[in-house]
This record gives sequence, structure tokens and C-alpha cells, in this order.
Amino acid sequence: MTAGVTVIAGLPIPSTSPVFLSVVAIHVAAGLVGVVAGAGAMLSRKGRGRHSDLGRVYFWSLAVGFATATGLAVARWAQDYPLFLLGASAMAAALLGRIAARAGGLAGVRTHLVAMGWSYIALLTAFYVDNGRSLPLWRLLPPVAFWLLPAAVGAPIIATTLARHPLARAARGLREPADRGDFTP
Repeated sequence: MTAGVTVIAGLPIPSTSPVFLSVVAIHVAAGLVGVVAGAGAMLSRKGRGRHSDLGRVYFWSLAVGFATATGLAVARWAQDYPLFLLGASAMAAALLGRIAARAGGLAGVRTHLVAMGWSYIALLTAFYVDNGRSLPLWRLLPPVAFWLLPAAVGAPIIATTLARHPLARAARGLREPADRGDFTP
């Protein structure tokens, strides 16, 4: 530890307060669970089962991450309000995606896909904006890259999925999906 900074795994945490560091620990754990569950949900077969189970874990870990991020941002508002705004954007998008999926049928498929995709992009953007300058390879990039690269990678993936995924195509009336199972997570 140096004056007012705790370094863990090479990442500087701007506090030595045990309360602040405890909230950071919960925040990091929720973020890690969210990243893994979100990726798992994206890569699994859509519908009830693994996709919706992982989606639920993603949503609730994001909720915990946003709650802890709010507390951390309030403690250091001048430095962290952009991270709060990214977290609020991620949480709002995930909530919209969850509501769209729960609406049932194919009507909310496209909204669910875009909203959950944006939520994941915002989650990663917040991580890189906050930690990119301390990460190998990322530290070589200009700070604007921390803001733009997650969307530059994620937006084409969302667009490709909208164009190719059977449920998204069916929602546009292009083709009926082979499995008309409930889409609700």
C-alpha cells in the first residue's frame, strides 16, 4: 500500500479504507460472475434452460455490480461519475432486455438481443475505462480506446446475430424458428 492507494494484482484501488475495499471486493466478484454468465448465456442455445439460467445469473450479478458501483461512485463522484453512468446504462439495458424477453413470443426477441448485448458492452466498457491503463497491452492504447473498443467489437456481433439468428429472423417475418419454445428467461 502507498498513501491512500491499495494495489491488488497490479490494479491500484484508490483507498485504504476496509469498508471501501470490502465493497470493491463484492463489486469485482459480481463483475467476474457477470462477465462469465453473460458470455455463457450468449453462447448457449436460446430459450429455457442454460440460456435463461445464465441470463438470470448475469442480470442479478449486474444488479449487485451496479449497486456496489453506485456506492463506490458516490464515495468518489468527481472521478467515478462516468463509471456510474456506464453502470446505469448497463443496468437499464439489461432490465429492458429482461422485460422484452418476459413479454413472450417473438415480438421482444430483437429488443432482448440488442438490449442485453448493449448491457454486456457497457459492462466491459466500464471495466476497461476504469482498469485499462493498468492492464498489459491495454495500457499501450490511447484512453479513448477504452471507451470505443468494446462497442467496436460488440456492435458488429449484435448486428450479425440480428441478421442470422433464427429467432431474430422469425421476428422479422423471414422464417419461422424450428423450435417455437418459450423465449422467456
